[in-house]
Amino acid sequence: MTAFTFVDEPDSITPALHDHRLLGVDTEFIREKTFFAQLCLVQVSAPDRVYCVDPLAGNPMQSFWTETFRKTWVVHSARQDIEVIFQSSGAMPVKLFDTQIAAALLGMQPQIGYAGLVKELFDVDIPKSHTRADWSQRPLPDALLHYAVEDVEYLLPAYERLGERLEKAGRLSWAEQDSALLLDESLYGFDETQAVQRLKGARNFRGRRRSAAERLAVWREAEAARRNRPRQWILRDSALLDIAHKLPDTMADLRRIDGLPAKFVNRAGDELLAVVARSAADNHQYQPPAAPDEKQKKLLKIMQAAVTACADKLGISPELVAPRKELAAAIVAGRTDSRVFQGWRRDLIGAELLQLL
Repeated sequence: MTAFTFVDEPDSITPALHDHRLLGVDTEFIREKTFFAQLCLVQVSAPDRVYCVDPLAGNPMQSFWTETFRKTWVVHSARQDIEVIFQSSGAMPVKLFDTQIAAALLGMQPQIGYAGLVKELFDVDIPKSHTRADWSQRPLPDALLHYAVEDVEYLLPAYERLGERLEKAGRLSWAEQDSALLLDESLYGFDETQAVQRLKGARNFRGRRRSAAERLAVWREAEAARRNRPRQWILRDSALLDIAHKLPDTMADLRRIDGLPAKFVNRAGDELLAVVARSAADNHQYQPPAAPDEKQKKLLKIMQAAVTACADKLGISPELVAPRKELAAAIVAGRTDSRVFQGWRRDLIGAELLQLL
């Protein structure tokens, strides 16, 4: 195993990171009992050492973040790591290379896990025995620290090996483009107004019921953030949708809804009734997403066939080239702002698909 150092004064290692262009990065966090993830450990791998940086020690991290954000980060399946770091520090690296994305572009299993990638590239088995650990405990047991180190130990070697293969295949820029998409800050923003999009059951609501669902989702999002508790702990989806469907006027109506504990109704019932009441004055023009007609279904099949043929030639998954959901959105809703119509995908197949549209 690569030598590692546990660091409870993050800014102290800034000079040691200065001369490195690439850093392997992983995080450990917990979010089972909170709305916002709690960053508990940041693992940083340089060519000769791994640093396990403790953000819970209460010591300054500004210099550490500033220095590391200047580098290219090599991360596996980076979205959650970038999200928790962005929420914790307010910033993110200038450049990212996601080894999961790179592997998929070389024809490996889509969404391949880190252990699977290490096995594929280096024939090394990494046990995944601490995925549910409490990373907030201090001191961290040696077993957890060794597990954390293994999660970054092979990132830089994987970058070199994947990069060589991608360069040879003419796909290195594809991996760089797709990785860069994960540095879009809008992916990680906290937007209460979009909370209803998490409620699959609300998509077919109409009129006042849709408005009530939107308002209730916003209320729950704000309450979850304020109390830093999971959304489902505040109000379960099924109960929220039931409230929106039944539009209760009184506390008695509210108490008859399944899944609402009496204590919760006593505490938040007046607020919920007020939220539902305000929905009566809303603009009720929302229409559920239209189902594709027969002509559109035929076009979708033609586009999927073109995508599959393209992906087969490349030896990669069709979903990696153009997910069915994005194709359907382009056909039914005219959405041509998705990945398939941008960057390397546009050159490869996107322009052809636009002609079909």
